[in-house]
Parts: sequence; C-alpha cells; structure tokens
Amino acid sequence: MNIKISNKANLPTKFGVFKIISFKENEKEHLALYKEPNTSVPVVRIHSECLTGDALSSLKCDCGDQLDYAMSIIAKSGGYILYLRQEGRGIGLFNKVNAYSLQDKGMDTIEANLKLGFKADLRSYEVAEFMLDYFNIKEIKLLTNNPKKINFSKKIIVKERLPIQIDSNKYNEDYLNVKKNEMDHQLL
Repeated sequence: MNIKISNKANLPTKFGVFKIISFKENEKEHLALYKEPNTSVPVVRIHSECLTGDALSSLKCDCGDQLDYAMSIIAKSGGYILYLRQEGRGIGLFNKVNAYSLQDKGMDTIEANLKLGFKADLRSYEVAEFMLDYFNIKEIKLLTNNPKKINFSKKIIVKERLPIQIDSNKYNEDYLNVKKNEMDHQLL
C-alpha cells in the first residue's frame, strides 16, 4: 500500500484529549484518533465515515451515536478509533444521498444500494490493518456489532468483540432491523 502518514497532533474533544494522525491512501485521508492504552490488547473501533450521522446528527442511522460511544470508552480506557473514509458503506456521499431518496420512497438501505447498482456493502478494511501495524498492534478488543469486521485481518487477532448498544428511534428502527436481520449485525 502506498500510504503517506502525517505528523501526530493533540486533539481536545468533549470526551478528552486524544492524539490524532492521518493516513493518506490516494485521495482518501483516514484518521487514527487514540489515547495510549494501558494494556497490550487495546480497545479498537473501526469506524466508517458517516457525514450525516457523525457531523450532522442524523437520526436515520446509529453511526454518530456509535462514534460518540467509542470516543467515551476510549477516553477512559485508552485505545484507538480508526476513522475510515468510506462513506455510505463505500458508495460515497453523492450516492448515499440518492439512496436516502429511495429510502424515503420505501426501500431499505440494501434495496436502495442495489437499485443504484451497488452491492449492499462495498467497504474494505485493508487500511485498518495497515494503521494497526503502524502502531505495532497485533491483538485487539474490537468495538463492533458487525461480524464482518471481526475477521477483517489475517494479521491482527481479535481477542474479544465488545458490543455497542445504541437505542433506536422512529427514524432508524427499520435501518437497524436490516442490519440485524439481513447483515447479521449482533444487536439486541
């Protein structure tokens, strides 16, 4: 992989002060947000970008709430958030908005992606493996509900899956049901 790595900097947040570093993979600029863990098996969240949920507080998904939850956990225990620039399950922001429009007409998230000519999920996690290797991390506790992330790497061992339980609302109930029933996410 041809990846450029930025300098490290401090990033004060409402959850505490983290370190931040960027990994530039072609046009995509990924981030690692971290606090030095006090264990050799750190907590890690691999988070795919969701501008609408993370920055705009959309209620159509649980992404922003998952990111906040991960930041609060890692602020206390140390660990890493790998923020991957793969918006809309990898279809990009423009196509995600088009998928939202189809969802407004009754389609679920998978149906909308398929109607637009995409697979249900186009994300990949090779860059996450590269980022963890940069930090010399070989084993992690993975903060996720997504079973595909558990086996994201042949080099990194997931010692434990830590669930993220977020309350649903009237706008994301169907979305969460699709994640649970069709994408095998491990939700309560």
